[in-house]
Amino acid sequence: MTKEKKPLSLAELKALRKPVRNVNKEWRDHLSHSEAVALWFTEHIGSMGFFVLILVFNALWMLWNAFAPASLIFDSAWEFLVLLFINNILQILFLPLVMVGQNLQNRHTEVRVEQEYDLSLKSEREIEVILENLEDQNKVLRRLEKALEEKRKPVILTATEGEEMPERSDSVAE
Repeated sequence: MTKEKKPLSLAELKALRKPVRNVNKEWRDHLSHSEAVALWFTEHIGSMGFFVLILVFNALWMLWNAFAPASLIFDSAWEFLVLLFINNILQILFLPLVMVGQNLQNRHTEVRVEQEYDLSLKSEREIEVILENLEDQNKVLRRLEKALEEKRKPVILTATEGEEMPERSDSVAE
């Protein structure tokens, strides 16, 4: 008979564990100053608040220059060359920053996915150990149940000639 493999104990399982890392903190700590600036711009420029700000700014600019008194107009109506120039400069400056920020966010996502994969593997390993322990417990319970059944089997005694049948004790009478 081969010796059965015992499931890992809790201490053995804990010894196999790698410490859980906070990849979000590690990732933030390794950012250079320029990467942090690019991320800040990406997070704020890519928001609805910034969109509304630009929309309101452009709408006010166009309304002012279309309907204000001639002496107060600073950008000729319907051409809006200064507004186009400002918007183009903003696009030229912000587009590369947003792209750099999105690349950084993508790298961060990849790091988080990698950690989630490691945690899934760890969880799977721990679940397997739990299942092995349950299976081992089931085997022990079956052996105990079988032993109890063996003890509960009625003992059939036969008397030889001239002897009386012994009385059954309460424990056997069940």
